[in-house]
Amino acid sequence: MDVEERLRRVRRWLWVVVVGLFLSGVTAFPLEIEVRWLLRALDPLADQFPALVRWIARVHAGLVETGDRYPFMLYGTDWLAFAHLVLAVAFWGPLRDPVRNVWVVQLGMIACAGIVPLALICGPIRDIPWFWTVVDLSFAVGAFPPLWFAYRHIRAVEAARAPAPTTAASAAG
Repeated sequence: MDVEERLRRVRRWLWVVVVGLFLSGVTAFPLEIEVRWLLRALDPLADQFPALVRWIARVHAGLVETGDRYPFMLYGTDWLAFAHLVLAVAFWGPLRDPVRNVWVVQLGMIACAGIVPLALICGPIRDIPWFWTVVDLSFAVGAFPPLWFAYRHIRAVEAARAPAPTTAASAAG
């Protein structure tokens, strides 16, 4: 595979991550509305998935009550949304010059790995049901593979661009 094809693949994989971060960011702003819509959509499935529907109803009630009584608490989710958008912007560097900005891809993979202990430790502390912890873990499962594929292609491009090592015989000749 030539360098240009590898760079196209890097960019395709990175776009998957950028779009995911962007969507995660913009959807973190209107949480109460989105959770209300989700609750309505799940209502016909309440008999099949009672624990899920109860959990979504509890989350919705918590968002409504928090928004009514303590709206400043939702400011934290605004910052969460902003952080996702900033992270999406950070990937512009690797989209432009993947080899020079490979560290951003590495940071993304480290962040994905960090999701696992965070969800497994903080989920139970915050009384998050196991099935929702699995949803949280899906962000790592969803983002790590495209980052890994991009990383491998970046390293291959880097190797292809590296000057050939000189040997003693070719240097003397």
